[in-house]
Amino acid sequence: MVSLNRIAMGKSSRKLVRDLGPDIDVAEVSGKWGRMFNFRSYQQFIFPEYDICTGPFTDDAGDPLRFDLILANQVWEHLDRPYAATQNVLTMLRPGGYFWVAVPFFVPFHAAPYDCSRWSARGLTNLLIECGFPEDDIRADQWGNRNAALRNMEDKWPPKYIKDQDTLENDPRMPICAWAMARKPL
Repeated sequence: MVSLNRIAMGKSSRKLVRDLGPDIDVAEVSGKWGRMFNFRSYQQFIFPEYDICTGPFTDDAGDPLRFDLILANQVWEHLDRPYAATQNVLTMLRPGGYFWVAVPFFVPFHAAPYDCSRWSARGLTNLLIECGFPEDDIRADQWGNRNAALRNMEDKWPPKYIKDQDTLENDPRMPICAWAMARKPL
């Protein structure tokens, strides 16, 4: 079963990523969402061995690794230093490269190992701008509704999508999750 909280985000985000084409080099920060795609190359960098807050990921000579796309699915809310991490991502992107980030907004506290931040689509856009991404090259969205918010209060979390019970209608006043795709200048 799939999480109710991620259906709209997943559908929209898969399209954003697929539109980039398969002939790209991709890194994922502490996740495995990118495994579903057929990229030219795909590397995972898992915390605590790799901490995006402390600096860009580097090769053996100490030079930053370079990618066409960096993915971060449900990670940024756990970072102690999300601004530094986002600047490190920008450093690791090739000119014209993309950063896709997805975060929860209205979900229960979930320390893994920490739970630090929440962003709406506008908040993600502001974070990305402040970290050096041009505003015109950021696409951000959010999804949620009151039913999903109530389901997030259930004892078993995250709530599993129940087709006959859960509406996927979006209420912009009740975001559950947000996501953005930003492009580094050429």
